[in-house]
Amino acid sequence: MRVKTIGVIGGSGLYEIEGLSEIEQRKLDTPFGAPSDEYVIGRLGQARLAFLPRHGRGHRIAPHEINFRANIFGMKQLGAEWIISVSAVGSMREDILPGDMVIVDQFFDRTKNRPSTFFGDGVVGHIAFADPVCGPLAAIVATASEKVGARTHRGGTYLCIEGPQFSTRAESLTYRKWGVAVIGMTNLTEAKLAREAEICYSTLALATDFDCWHESEAAVTADAVVEILRKNVATAKSIIREAAGRIPDKRSCGCVQAAKNAILTDRAAIPAETRRRLELLFGKYL
Repeated sequence: MRVKTIGVIGGSGLYEIEGLSEIEQRKLDTPFGAPSDEYVIGRLGQARLAFLPRHGRGHRIAPHEINFRANIFGMKQLGAEWIISVSAVGSMREDILPGDMVIVDQFFDRTKNRPSTFFGDGVVGHIAFADPVCGPLAAIVATASEKVGARTHRGGTYLCIEGPQFSTRAESLTYRKWGVAVIGMTNLTEAKLAREAEICYSTLALATDFDCWHESEAAVTADAVVEILRKNVATAKSIIREAAGRIPDKRSCGCVQAAKNAILTDRAAIPAETRRRLELLFGKYL
C-alpha cells in the first residue's frame, strides 16, 4: 500500500504529536546546501510525516538567512507531495484576533535579498503563480482547523516582509490600506519554491499580535509572540493530525504538473551541471 508523505514546516516542537510512531531523524544534503536542520520523520495513521523547523532547533536562523531552496528540495527528496506550513503572523485586521488561525490564499512580496527560485544558472523557467497555494490542500487544512474548534478564517493575503525587524508604524498602516490579512517573513518564499517543485503547499497562519498599527494594543514584541505561540502549539498539532487523515492518497490538482510547460531554455543549451542539480525537480521535462 502506498504511504503518502506530508511535509510540515514550522516550530521545532510540532513533531511531538500524539500518535506519531516509527520516529527517525534524518540529516540531508542537497545541491543547494544544508536545510535548516534534521528532518524528523514519523508515521501517523496511514500517512508519513516529515517535520522541519525552519529556523533550526533553538530558533537560531533568522528569516533572511533561511536556506529555503534546501528546505524545499529536502522535502522533495523525502517524497513529500504536500506541505503544511505553520507560521506565526501579525494580524492586519480587527476581526483576526491573537490566537486565531488564518488559512491564507494569497501572498504579497516585500522581500529583498533571498533566493526564491530553483531556476537560473543556464535554465530559464516561469511557473504560473496566480493562485499561490494549493486550493484543495488549503480547504482540508481549514476544515481540520474548524473541526478541532479553532477560530478559523478562510482566505486572506499574507504580506511577506524581509525582516528580521518588525514593521515601522508607517509601513504597517500602509499595508492595512492594501487590504492584507496577515504579515510574516517566511511563507511566500516557501510557496514559490514548493510550486516549482510541484509540491502542494498551504499555510496555517497563527495570529500572535496586531503588528504595530493597532492604537489600543501594545506594539509587537518577540516576547508577546512567543507567549501566544506557546498557547497555540497544541491547537496546531491537533490541526495537523486532523488534516493528515483528510489528505487523499492521490493528487488531482494542478500542482502535480506545475513546471510542465515552465522551461523555456533549449534543452541542448542547458549546462550539464545545472541539469544534474535539477534532475530530481525537472528531470522528466529535460
